[in-house]
Amino acid sequence: MKAEVRWVGDRTFVGATASGHEVTLGTAHGGGEKPGPSAMELVLIGAGGCSAWDVVNILEKSRAGMVECRVELDADRAEEEPRVFTRIHLHFVVAGPGLDPRKVERAIALSVEKYCSAIAMLEKTATVTHDYEIAAAPAAAAGGA
Repeated sequence: MKAEVRWVGDRTFVGATASGHEVTLGTAHGGGEKPGPSAMELVLIGAGGCSAWDVVNILEKSRAGMVECRVELDADRAEEEPRVFTRIHLHFVVAGPGLDPRKVERAIALSVEKYCSAIAMLEKTATVTHDYEIAAAPAAAAGGA
């Protein structure tokens, strides 16, 4: 895997992946507007994306009937530099007609405890917890009008 980050001015950077995707990141300097997420916000988003990918993959393979999956993340950072994450909580919201809570719980546990490489790295400094809720399926997915 390869990537590049280049400074484009002030406190703004553009990250580019070898696969051709770019993201603007940075912090506000002198009270200005943030040009994009900070590097640590991207790390947190990366952990959520990694785990959500696993959960969707596992639930699709088990034909669980999932039509929506999102992860709400909440984290704390150390007060002292290098200000690593010390706590991360992932709250999964999954929806689908007739979802089996046991399948959802198993998929999330497998991701957080075994498969998600981002979480495995972050667990070196952070206590990682998770929970979930099964939301009502959108009307169209549940067979409604």
